[in-house]
Amino acid sequence: MLTVRNLPDDVHRALRVQAALHGRSTEAEVREILGAAVKPGSRVRLGEALAALGRKVGLTNKDLDVFQQARDRTPAEPLRFE
Repeated sequence: MLTVRNLPDDVHRALRVQAALHGRSTEAEVREILGAAVKPGSRVRLGEALAALGRKVGLTNKDLDVFQQARDRTPAEPLRFE
């Protein structure tokens, strides 16, 4: 629930006109405007960004084998609270 007070008449009028042009209610138009204002148009997905970086520098699966071999596979010791 959101209440907007002291909205100038010309802004309210412009919202109603814009909503009508888009075939929505004024309330639906405001939701659309607010959503577009606060949500990014495109998210950066970390996995995709890292894969693109790897392709850019020319990493291959053979390069990644080095990391697999060097990885410490010793199980972690559980924490003790004494």
